[in-house]
Amino acid sequence: QVQLVESGGGLVQAGGSLRLSCVTSGGSFSSYAMGWVRQAPGKEREFVGRINWIGSSTYYADAVKGRFTISRDNAKNTVYLQMNNLKPADTAVYYCAASLGTSIFSRDFNYWGQGTQVTVSS
Repeated sequence: QVQLVESGGGLVQAGGSLRLSCVTSGGSFSSYAMGWVRQAPGKEREFVGRINWIGSSTYYADAVKGRFTISRDNAKNTVYLQMNNLKPADTAVYYCAASLGTSIFSRDFNYWGQGTQVTVSS
C-alpha cells in the first residue's frame, strides 16, 4: 500500500513563500514520477506540476510556471513543492501524487495523499 503524507501548508501573505513536502512509503519511490495537484473551494482539481523519477525533468501548469519548483530526494522518499511569489488565487488544498506512467507531460496519477491546506491572504 503506497502512502503519501504532505506537510508544510499554512497561511501566508501574498508575495510570500512556502515549501510543501511529501513523504512516500510502502512503494518504490524512485520508480514513480511525482506531482502536485491542487483544489480550490468550489473548483475542480487542478494540475500543478510533475517531476520524473530521477528529478531531471519537470513540467508545470502555466498558472504556476516561474513561481513554483518541484524537486525530489530519492534517498528520503520525499518530493517538494517550493512556492514563491504566492497569490490569493493559489489558495487551495495541495495534494501530492505518484504516477507509474513515464511521460513527463502526463497529468494522470495512481496514488494520492490526503492534502495540505495553503491559504494566501491579500
